[in-house]
Amino acid sequence: MNLVRAIAAAALLAAVPSLLAGEISPDQRRSGYSFMGPDSKAMQDDDTSNPGMLFALDGEALWNKKLGNAGKACADCHGDARESMKGVAARYPAFDKALGRPVTIEQRINLERMQREGAPPLAYESRDLLALSAFVANQSRGMPIAAGDNPELKPFIEKGRALFMQREGQLNLACANCHDDNWDKRLAGSPVTQAHPTGYPLYRLEWQSLGSLERRLRSCITGVRAQGYDYGAPELVALELYLMSRARGMKMETPAVRP
Repeated sequence: MNLVRAIAAAALLAAVPSLLAGEISPDQRRSGYSFMGPDSKAMQDDDTSNPGMLFALDGEALWNKKLGNAGKACADCHGDARESMKGVAARYPAFDKALGRPVTIEQRINLERMQREGAPPLAYESRDLLALSAFVANQSRGMPIAAGDNPELKPFIEKGRALFMQREGQLNLACANCHDDNWDKRLAGSPVTQAHPTGYPLYRLEWQSLGSLERRLRSCITGVRAQGYDYGAPELVALELYLMSRARGMKMETPAVRP
């Protein structure tokens, strides 16, 4: 859905009385996969048809590539990602004691590059960063999301929840108005999902590319005509943490496919 359609659809939703459903109960939680048609599901299910797997394969090559002043590869410290990275992405965003705040898997990759490899950080939404993120997260595919269990994350989860519930922008809509109160309805012909981030980074057919959860959040914020946040902003990290924490127990699907 392009920006114009998103804005028009959001305006229509604003005119519909909210169901005031509140947060989705655990027994009603559904992955975005369940809202898709059979063709999109088939694309995700078959690794040879899933375009996101091309990024994951590139990420595997980058995992083993030596670079930076230290001349090290990710594999030099972490070994075989299929073992060392199993379940890791399912716990992110995670609390970083040195920074005193949560970091996303993309931020962790860049911290590792700078601190251990002596390499410059990768730009947000760059193919290399998406590829490495997809490769790492793919090692957790099928495992339950476990983000948010560290007590030090609690204030950041609460911040993310407040942002999710906060109306904003010229359309005066909150994330919750769509994804909690009106899920399984339709906007401009597309189903409204529950916003569980089970498959990021994922391949969105609208984008014709892999993209991060932050990209999706920024798109939604723009769609309600609100002031957006820069990539890596604390607000986006808090939102991602809240969404991952409320999806605890749901299975990782990276790289997922979505319309």
